[in-house]
Parts: sequence; structure tokens; C-alpha cells
Amino acid sequence: MADKIKASHILIATADGDRSRSELSLEDAEAKIKDLKKELDDGAEFADLAKEHSDCPSGAEGGDLGQFGPNAMVPSFGAAAFALKEGEISDVVKTSFGFHLIHRTG
Repeated sequence: MADKIKASHILIATADGDRSRSELSLEDAEAKIKDLKKELDDGAEFADLAKEHSDCPSGAEGGDLGQFGPNAMVPSFGAAAFALKEGEISDVVKTSFGFHLIHRTG
């Protein structure tokens, strides 16, 4: 396993998520992230969707989280990110913040 990887993500926050300002229910947030995954599968650019839809401040940078180690993120996020090969995009990942799509970029 790599010591550090580089990744970007799209976060759709939920109303009950950690530090959330979202008003989306769990069901609505999950539906929205699944729609974004379909767009990515159909060829949309990850960075463009992150800029337009992500509830994380990193969205302004196309979702770029920079480089991080395996324990730098919440466990479910870190495990999913480190399981990806470079260039891959995850399926939907749920954390205490909401729902994510993760793109391993390095």
C-alpha cells in the first residue's frame, strides 16, 4: 500500500452530517450523488461536477484534496480512496459528512 495518495472528491452533505449546512435528507443526498455518478460514467469531467455540486470547500478546486496518508481521513473515506487505482472513481461512499465520490489522481 502506498504511504500517501492524491485524490479529489465530491461531497453531497446531509442535513444531519458533521459541520453541515445542507438541508438535504439522507435519501435526497444519496439520490443526488448517484445521479452525479451516472454523469461521470457517461463521460462528465470530475472536476467540473465537483466545482458545480460539491458541498466541500475543495469543490472550488475541482474537489482536489491534495496528498494524504491512510489515516488522514475518516475511516470509510480513507479505505475507499486507498482501494482505488490511480485514475479510478469510487462508487458512493458514506461518511459522517454525507455521500462522496472519490477520484484517485495520484
